[in-house]
Amino acid sequence: MPHLIPAAGAAQHRAARAASRIGAGHPLTRLLLAAAAVAATAAWEAGHRVADLHPPRHHERIPRA
Repeated sequence: MPHLIPAAGAAQHRAARAASRIGAGHPLTRLLLAAAAVAATAAWEAGHRVADLHPPRHHERIPRA
């Protein structure tokens, strides 16, 4: 079910946006975080992995000397 990855990403985005706007302790934010966790769990159970939602970055920070 390839639609699980976009659903999990959208749920995560909504929860993060709510947390930044109304705070992490707000009941709506907590509800959206729970929904994001359920969506991520459904994707995981369907065989998708974290890298499917968060692909590796092609650039890494180079530490300064």
